[in-house]
Amino acid sequence: MKKRKIFLFMLALFAILYSGTFVLIDAFSSNEEIVITASQSENKQIQQRLKELGYYTGNIDGIIGSQSLRAIKNFQRDYGLTVDGIVGPKTLSALGLSSSSSYTSQDLYLLAKCVHAEARGEPYVGQVAVAAVILNRVDSPEFPNTISGVIYQPWAFTAVNDGQINLEPNDSAYSAAKDALNGWDPTYGCLYYYNPKTATSEWIWSRTPVVTIGEHVFAI
Repeated sequence: MKKRKIFLFMLALFAILYSGTFVLIDAFSSNEEIVITASQSENKQIQQRLKELGYYTGNIDGIIGSQSLRAIKNFQRDYGLTVDGIVGPKTLSALGLSSSSSYTSQDLYLLAKCVHAEARGEPYVGQVAVAAVILNRVDSPEFPNTISGVIYQPWAFTAVNDGQINLEPNDSAYSAAKDALNGWDPTYGCLYYYNPKTATSEWIWSRTPVVTIGEHVFAI
């Protein structure tokens, strides 16, 4: 149990140091789940509130970069909070905000596994795009409303059918999953993607293509 807590703490710390963005953490709860990130809409609320308070002067884009992180730390310092750049329950409360995010460390891990299995040969932006499609499906009423539900929906992903989902994700897959969770969507809201060189489903060709990244066409 203790080793698991240490592992989860190190995973959260890695997310901060590697990506340069904040993670929204709901300290170790009774079931030891950690909320890894806020949604893009919540990120925008945080940026907007920090701007109203005079801490942030950048764009309200929902992507927490170095400028937003600096604003969070300055706010925490002025309000007597732990200056760590982590927008947890105390910082949210001080900002007058609450979180509705439900993404956990297990969600991040599974999302990274799917990215690695489906797109490890793709350029980095293409890996983020695959993760974004999964998250777009979670938000769509046409699909299950959890990451695991979307990924394991029958015949949704080739990597699940052929067992590649069981491969351990690499650093690139983790980073792509985190970037997508932090609001980066290179697909502009797409719900589908396919490789036109290998696609066998006639139905997929009926979807409207939006952008091509690497070997994948992303469509709505």
